[in-house]
Amino acid sequence: MAVSLDLIGIVTIDLARSLAFYRALGIETPEINGSEPHVEVVLPNGLRLAWDTLDTIRSFDPDFTQAAGGHPVALAFATASPSDVDALYKTVVAAGFHGHKEPWDAVWGQRYAIVHDPDGNTVDLFAPLP
Repeated sequence: MAVSLDLIGIVTIDLARSLAFYRALGIETPEINGSEPHVEVVLPNGLRLAWDTLDTIRSFDPDFTQAAGGHPVALAFATASPSDVDALYKTVVAAGFHGHKEPWDAVWGQRYAIVHDPDGNTVDLFAPLP
């Protein structure tokens, strides 16, 4: 049986704010009217990124609880250059979102930075070092 990763789902408390965060990262997210229970977009590589409100998830899984502490799942977004990592980090933080770790040159050969989305999910930004 062949499987392929098709969709990454994010459970969010504030859908509009979460979409604004990912929009600041450069993901083309739709404007919403505030009553949407689910939103998804297709990324340029074909992977789908989706957001569900906490109420939506609890409608079919009433015992659902959000993870606390650490980051059991992290999203990582590649940029074209180390300077793009710096610029994207500044854009996200200037848009009012949490910058967790400012850009640095990682020992594994990448320019790296970490931000948090409005629900506390870790989002890594990276590019190969020259």
